Amino acid sequence: MAVRHTRLWHDIVGVFLPRCCAACGERLYGHESALCTSCLDDLPRLRDLDDPDNKVEAIFRGRVRLAAAAAFLQFTKDGMVQQVLHRLKYGGDTGVGLELGRLMAKEAMQSRRYADVDLLLAVPLHRKRMRQRGYNQAQVLVDGMLEEWGLAKVDIDLLRVVHTSTQTRRGRMARWGNVKAAFRLADPEVLRGKHVLLVDDVVTTGATLEGCALALADVPGIRISVLACACA
Repeated sequence: MAVRHTRLWHDIVGVFLPRCCAACGERLYGHESALCTSCLDDLPRLRDLDDPDNKVEAIFRGRVRLAAAAAFLQFTKDGMVQQVLHRLKYGGDTGVGLELGRLMAKEAMQSRRYADVDLLLAVPLHRKRMRQRGYNQAQVLVDGMLEEWGLAKVDIDLLRVVHTSTQTRRGRMARWGNVKAAFRLADPEVLRGKHVLLVDDVVTTGATLEGCALALADVPGIRISVLACACA
Protein backbone atom coordinates (compact mmCIF):
# COMPACT_ATOMS: atom_id res chain seq x y z
CA MET A 1 0.00 0.00 0.00
CA ALA A 2 2.87 2.37 0.86
CA VAL A 3 4.45 1.79 -2.56
CA ARG A 4 1.12 2.54 -4.27
CA HIS A 5 0.76 5.79 -2.32
CA THR A 6 4.35 6.78 -3.18
CA ARG A 7 3.77 6.22 -6.89
CA LEU A 8 0.50 8.18 -6.75
CA TRP A 9 2.31 11.05 -5.04
CA HIS A 10 5.02 11.03 -7.73
CA ASP A 11 2.35 11.15 -10.44
CA ILE A 12 0.60 14.09 -8.74
CA VAL A 13 3.89 15.99 -8.31
CA GLY A 14 4.69 15.22 -11.94
CA VAL A 15 1.64 17.19 -13.08
CA PHE A 16 3.25 20.37 -11.72
CA LEU A 17 6.94 19.45 -12.00
CA PRO A 18 7.09 16.89 -14.80
CA ARG A 19 10.16 14.70 -14.95
CA CYS A 20 11.44 13.80 -18.40
CA CYS A 21 13.26 10.79 -19.80
CA ALA A 22 16.99 11.44 -20.19
CA ALA A 23 16.94 9.75 -23.61
CA CYS A 24 13.74 10.76 -25.43
CA GLY A 25 12.51 13.69 -23.36
CA GLU A 26 9.04 12.23 -22.82
CA ARG A 27 7.34 12.57 -19.46
CA LEU A 28 8.25 10.00 -16.81
CA TYR A 29 5.63 8.33 -14.64
CA GLY A 30 5.90 7.50 -10.96
CA HIS A 31 7.28 4.00 -11.45
CA GLU A 32 9.97 5.25 -13.85
CA SER A 33 13.30 6.65 -12.68
CA ALA A 34 15.51 8.49 -15.21
CA LEU A 35 14.59 6.56 -18.36
CA CYS A 36 11.13 5.73 -19.63
CA THR A 37 10.09 2.11 -20.06
CA SER A 38 10.35 2.33 -23.84
CA CYS A 39 13.91 3.68 -23.77
CA LEU A 40 14.93 1.10 -21.18
CA ASP A 41 13.73 -1.61 -23.54
CA ASP A 42 15.63 0.01 -26.44
CA LEU A 43 19.00 0.31 -24.68
CA PRO A 44 21.63 -1.36 -26.92
CA ARG A 45 22.80 -3.94 -24.40
CA LEU A 46 25.83 -5.99 -25.38
CA ARG A 47 24.98 -8.92 -23.07
CA ASP A 48 28.47 -10.43 -23.37
CA LEU A 49 29.93 -10.16 -19.87
CA ASP A 50 30.67 -13.89 -19.83
CA ASP A 51 32.21 -13.97 -23.32
CA PRO A 52 36.03 -13.93 -23.02
CA ASP A 53 36.22 -12.87 -26.67
CA ASN A 54 34.03 -9.77 -26.36
CA LYS A 55 35.23 -6.49 -27.88
CA VAL A 56 36.34 -4.93 -24.58
CA GLU A 57 38.32 -8.03 -23.66
CA ALA A 58 40.11 -7.74 -27.01
CA ILE A 59 41.12 -4.14 -26.29
CA PHE A 60 43.14 -5.15 -23.22
CA ARG A 61 44.49 -8.50 -24.40
CA GLY A 62 48.29 -8.52 -24.24
CA ARG A 63 48.41 -5.11 -22.50
CA VAL A 64 47.35 -5.77 -18.91
CA ARG A 65 46.29 -8.87 -17.00
CA LEU A 66 42.57 -8.81 -16.20
CA ALA A 67 40.21 -11.42 -14.80
CA ALA A 68 37.38 -10.06 -16.97
CA ALA A 69 36.56 -7.03 -19.08
CA ALA A 70 33.28 -5.99 -20.68
CA ALA A 71 30.84 -3.15 -21.30
CA PHE A 72 27.14 -2.92 -20.62
CA LEU A 73 26.05 -0.89 -23.68
CA GLN A 74 27.14 -0.20 -27.24
CA PHE A 75 28.08 3.45 -27.81
CA THR A 76 27.31 4.91 -31.24
CA LYS A 77 27.81 8.48 -32.42
CA ASP A 78 24.64 10.56 -31.94
CA GLY A 79 22.87 7.53 -30.47
CA MET A 80 20.86 7.13 -27.28
CA VAL A 81 23.85 6.05 -25.19
CA GLN A 82 25.89 9.06 -26.23
CA GLN A 83 23.03 11.34 -25.26
CA VAL A 84 22.46 9.90 -21.80
CA LEU A 85 26.16 9.70 -20.98
CA HIS A 86 26.62 13.29 -22.13
CA ARG A 87 23.85 14.30 -19.72
CA LEU A 88 25.61 12.41 -16.95
CA LYS A 89 29.10 13.70 -17.68
CA TYR A 90 28.43 17.31 -18.64
CA GLY A 91 24.81 18.05 -17.82
CA GLY A 92 24.78 17.30 -14.11
CA ASP A 93 22.18 14.54 -14.54
CA THR A 94 23.40 12.19 -11.83
CA GLY A 95 19.96 10.54 -11.74
CA VAL A 96 20.54 8.85 -15.08
CA GLY A 97 23.98 7.75 -13.88
CA LEU A 98 22.47 6.08 -10.84
CA GLU A 99 19.89 4.38 -13.06
CA LEU A 100 22.56 3.10 -15.43
CA GLY A 101 24.62 1.89 -12.48
CA ARG A 102 21.70 -0.11 -11.12
CA LEU A 103 21.21 -1.72 -14.53
CA MET A 104 24.93 -2.52 -14.79
CA ALA A 105 24.88 -4.17 -11.38
CA LYS A 106 21.86 -6.34 -12.19
CA GLU A 107 23.66 -7.71 -15.23
CA ALA A 108 27.04 -8.14 -13.52
CA MET A 109 25.48 -9.97 -10.57
CA GLN A 110 24.19 -12.63 -12.99
CA SER A 111 27.60 -13.12 -14.61
CA ARG A 112 29.79 -16.00 -13.52
CA ARG A 113 32.95 -13.96 -14.22
CA TYR A 114 31.87 -11.08 -11.98
CA ALA A 115 30.06 -13.07 -9.31
CA ASP A 116 32.93 -13.04 -6.80
CA VAL A 117 33.79 -9.33 -7.06
CA ASP A 118 34.72 -7.98 -3.61
CA LEU A 119 34.56 -4.25 -4.24
CA LEU A 120 33.90 -1.59 -6.85
CA LEU A 121 36.40 1.14 -7.67
CA ALA A 122 35.55 4.12 -9.88
CA VAL A 123 38.14 5.48 -12.30
CA PRO A 124 39.14 8.72 -10.53
CA LEU A 125 39.17 12.28 -11.76
CA HIS A 126 41.99 14.67 -10.98
CA ARG A 127 40.98 17.12 -8.25
CA LYS A 128 41.07 20.02 -10.72
CA ARG A 129 38.45 18.37 -12.92
CA MET A 130 36.45 17.37 -9.84
CA ARG A 131 36.29 21.04 -8.84
CA GLN A 132 35.13 21.99 -12.32
CA ARG A 133 32.46 19.27 -12.63
CA GLY A 134 31.52 18.83 -8.98
CA TYR A 135 31.34 15.03 -9.17
CA ASN A 136 32.97 12.00 -10.78
CA GLN A 137 30.63 10.38 -13.31
CA ALA A 138 32.26 6.97 -12.77
CA GLN A 139 31.61 7.23 -9.04
CA VAL A 140 27.94 8.01 -9.75
CA LEU A 141 27.76 4.74 -11.71
CA VAL A 142 29.39 2.92 -8.79
CA ASP A 143 26.92 4.47 -6.34
CA GLY A 144 24.06 3.22 -8.48
CA MET A 145 25.62 -0.24 -8.69
CA LEU A 146 25.94 -0.39 -4.92
CA GLU A 147 22.22 0.30 -4.56
CA GLU A 148 21.61 -3.08 -6.23
CA TRP A 149 24.71 -5.06 -5.31
CA GLY A 150 25.20 -6.23 -1.74
CA LEU A 151 28.76 -4.93 -1.55
CA ALA A 152 30.09 -2.56 1.07
CA LYS A 153 31.05 0.93 -0.03
CA VAL A 154 34.76 1.31 0.57
CA ASP A 155 36.87 4.44 0.78
CA ILE A 156 39.98 3.60 -1.21
CA ASP A 157 42.20 6.28 -2.67
CA LEU A 158 43.18 5.44 -6.23
CA LEU A 159 44.56 8.87 -6.96
CA ARG A 160 44.74 10.57 -10.33
CA VAL A 161 48.00 12.34 -9.67
CA VAL A 162 48.44 13.90 -13.11
CA HIS A 163 45.92 16.27 -14.63
CA THR A 164 45.73 14.77 -18.13
CA SER A 165 44.17 16.74 -20.95
CA THR A 166 40.94 15.46 -22.47
CA GLN A 167 41.09 12.10 -24.22
CA THR A 168 38.54 13.10 -26.84
CA ARG A 169 39.85 12.84 -30.41
CA ARG A 170 43.18 11.33 -29.32
CA GLY A 171 44.57 8.22 -30.99
CA ARG A 172 45.52 5.08 -29.09
CA MET A 173 49.22 5.88 -28.62
CA ALA A 174 48.52 9.49 -27.71
CA ARG A 175 45.98 8.39 -25.12
CA TRP A 176 48.42 5.90 -23.62
CA GLY A 177 51.08 8.60 -23.28
CA ASN A 178 48.45 10.86 -21.74
CA VAL A 179 47.62 8.51 -18.84
CA LYS A 180 50.80 6.49 -18.28
CA ALA A 181 51.79 6.79 -14.61
CA ALA A 182 48.83 9.11 -13.97
CA PHE A 183 47.42 6.95 -11.14
CA ARG A 184 48.69 5.95 -7.70
CA LEU A 185 47.21 3.66 -5.06
CA ALA A 186 47.50 5.28 -1.63
CA ASP A 187 47.19 2.10 0.49
CA PRO A 188 47.87 -1.11 -1.50
CA GLU A 189 47.45 -3.38 1.53
CA VAL A 190 43.67 -2.88 1.71
CA LEU A 191 43.30 -4.59 -1.69
CA ARG A 192 45.45 -7.62 -0.93
CA GLY A 193 43.73 -10.79 -2.20
CA LYS A 194 40.65 -8.90 -3.43
CA HIS A 195 38.75 -9.11 -6.71
CA VAL A 196 38.47 -5.43 -7.65
CA LEU A 197 36.08 -4.19 -10.33
CA LEU A 198 37.19 -0.99 -12.06
CA VAL A 199 34.21 1.01 -13.34
CA ASP A 200 34.19 3.77 -15.98
CA ASP A 201 31.62 5.44 -18.21
CA VAL A 202 33.06 4.75 -21.69
CA VAL A 203 35.93 2.61 -22.93
CA THR A 204 37.47 3.45 -26.30
CA THR A 205 41.19 2.69 -26.52
CA GLY A 206 41.24 1.51 -22.90
CA ALA A 207 44.26 3.65 -21.98
CA THR A 208 42.73 5.21 -18.87
CA LEU A 209 41.51 1.90 -17.48
CA GLU A 210 44.86 0.33 -18.32
CA GLY A 211 46.62 3.04 -16.32
CA CYS A 212 44.37 2.29 -13.35
CA ALA A 213 44.95 -1.46 -13.65
CA LEU A 214 48.71 -1.01 -13.78
CA ALA A 215 48.56 1.08 -10.60
CA LEU A 216 46.85 -1.87 -8.86
CA ALA A 217 48.72 -4.74 -10.48
CA ASP A 218 51.50 -5.10 -7.88
CA VAL A 219 49.11 -5.67 -4.96
CA PRO A 220 49.68 -9.26 -3.74
CA GLY A 221 46.89 -11.64 -4.73
CA ILE A 222 44.75 -8.99 -6.41
CA ARG A 223 42.41 -9.83 -9.29
CA ILE A 224 41.32 -6.92 -11.46
CA SER A 225 38.27 -6.76 -13.69
CA VAL A 226 36.82 -3.95 -15.79
CA LEU A 227 33.24 -2.96 -16.49
CA ALA A 228 32.39 0.13 -18.53
CA CYS A 229 28.92 1.49 -18.98
CA ALA A 230 29.54 1.65 -22.73
CA CYS A 231 32.07 0.69 -25.39
CA ALA A 232 32.67 2.95 -28.35
